[in-house]
Amino acid sequence: MKTLYVVRHAKSSWEFPALPDLDRPLLEKGKKRTKRVIDFLLKHHVRIDLIISSSALRARETADYLARGIGFDPESIKLDPSLYHADSELLFDQFLDLNDDITSLMLVGHNPTLTNFVNNWLNPPIDWLPTSGVVCFEFDALRWKDIRTATARVKFVAFPKLIKGQ
Repeated sequence: MKTLYVVRHAKSSWEFPALPDLDRPLLEKGKKRTKRVIDFLLKHHVRIDLIISSSALRARETADYLARGIGFDPESIKLDPSLYHADSELLFDQFLDLNDDITSLMLVGHNPTLTNFVNNWLNPPIDWLPTSGVVCFEFDALRWKDIRTATARVKFVAFPKLIKGQ
């Protein structure tokens, strides 16, 4: 069994229009919403073996914030610059070389790619994965490279607005 957590980065700042998109930081509002998600993950006893994040600042900050919140060593986060402009195919490529001893993986990245990716298994599909949103799947697979064709079960869909007040 393999468990995949797909996370869109937290809400980021547009305060400095001249700042390159890769360098946009998180807003405090984004951190607050991500804290709701962290609390949800802790309540559901989520344990992660590996976090792979886009190298964009807002994704790195989100991955770091999540890691610290759930007790994952932030120094162990794998940054992958290719996730910044990735499409669903490139996301599937992330699984080809993964050590199969890893049972739970968290991907932190960007839309529209993440929405398209999670919609491979969501029925009905979602229109848009919101900032700080997490979708969790369990795959009936022993190897990561087999998840594309494995039977998937949606474990949960957690958006900050959906879990507000829980």
